[in-house]
Amino acid sequence: MDQSNRYSNLNLKEADLIAGGKHLLVAYKLKPAKGHGFLEVASHIAAESSTGTNVEVSTTDDFTRGVDALVYEVDETAFGDDPVKGGGLMKIAYPVELFDPNLIDGHFNVSHMWSLILGNNQGMGDHVGLRMLDFLVPEVMIRKFDGPSAGIADLWKVLGRPEVNGGYIAGTIIKPKLGLRPDPFAKACYDFWLGGDFIKNDEPQANQPFCPMEVVIPKVVQSMDRAQQETGQAKLFSANVTADFHGEMIKRGEYILGEFAKIGSEKHVAFLVDGFVTGPAGVTTCRRAFPDTFLHFHRAGHGALTSYKSPMGMDPVCYMKLSRLMGASGIHTGTMGYGKMEGHAKETVLAYMLERDECQGPYFYQKWYGMKPTAPIISGGMNALRLPGFFQNLGHGNVINTCGGGSFGHIDSPAAGGISLGQAYECWKSGTDPIEYAKTHKEFARAFDSFPKDADKLFPGWRDKIGAHK
Repeated sequence: MDQSNRYSNLNLKEADLIAGGKHLLVAYKLKPAKGHGFLEVASHIAAESSTGTNVEVSTTDDFTRGVDALVYEVDETAFGDDPVKGGGLMKIAYPVELFDPNLIDGHFNVSHMWSLILGNNQGMGDHVGLRMLDFLVPEVMIRKFDGPSAGIADLWKVLGRPEVNGGYIAGTIIKPKLGLRPDPFAKACYDFWLGGDFIKNDEPQANQPFCPMEVVIPKVVQSMDRAQQETGQAKLFSANVTADFHGEMIKRGEYILGEFAKIGSEKHVAFLVDGFVTGPAGVTTCRRAFPDTFLHFHRAGHGALTSYKSPMGMDPVCYMKLSRLMGASGIHTGTMGYGKMEGHAKETVLAYMLERDECQGPYFYQKWYGMKPTAPIISGGMNALRLPGFFQNLGHGNVINTCGGGSFGHIDSPAAGGISLGQAYECWKSGTDPIEYAKTHKEFARAFDSFPKDADKLFPGWRDKIGAHK
């Protein structure tokens, strides 16, 4: 049934909708199935996402029609006819009244919002592709989402840095991601902390029988204490509290904080939550139960939803915006084409959307109205040689960077790997040519010997210019 008469109004102007502040706006890429018209399918999506279904129902009244989602803009050939990348653009305006505030405090929740704007409409049979490209949340809704509580400024404070523009946090991921027992795990932490700032659990590291949390965490605490005393520097640890049950997450969080409190370092702890697999409920549980603890949103599994290879799901910028609304203190953004993960250099918008109070997205200019920022966390195939170009592309170094192989693959030691990461930031910050910088900074120089393929690609002729350092 063609519902375009009810669920579309192409006379609506986007500027008027934004100025009115009573609608959440969403831009989609749409590919109708063969035999279906573009506006017909777009209108069906608006119906399925709000008040309608595929037939007229007798229970609809005048009020219901007043909260219909409406297609207000279409461009059927916006993306061409490529089987994967092709399709048309459509935009839908969702009345704010459609969205679900909490009973306990009146805040909006991401779970419900997500189920409307990217829910059953993904599985409809009259399209072969529906991908969310961007969305605009009006002020009346922004002010009723949790947003972040703790942030990167809290970590900078622990590290003794300025709480504004505190700079790069050099981190790692304990490798191998699985298979280490408690003593080798804690030793790996200690070895890195002698040179770096921040360690995170890899996403599957939690409470395996060969490395129980209640055995390994006290040993990690001891390693932090030793490293802090020997270096005179504060250290940070992001502990995985991911679980299916909110009670289990809280149990893990309370246990971890209690152990680090024994050395007075509970503020040196972040909680890693696999936010894609636990969903908004897992993130919000951690955000509300531990508002003073940095909430480290790991997005394991996100590629099933955000990969550019898929005509379905959502673009990564949408996921970044959802994470900030949920209250993530930091989220993995990928490496913007500089590491091993899918991405490209223009993905700087992923970081800007998280950390700025206003940001131009692909289709909408989002204002955050004072909501605390979410920190970009950079990981996936990075090392000291790739960092100067990354910082140059991003335009700043106010990020957390977790280099697993980039630290533990350093030819000298994990500590030297950690030092080389910090030196890469200082190299870029000072505007020094990396080859020249390497001549006076051994750990950075030895990164060339540690990652020769990257060195050959990024700095051709480096062997003749700086030689091999031993």
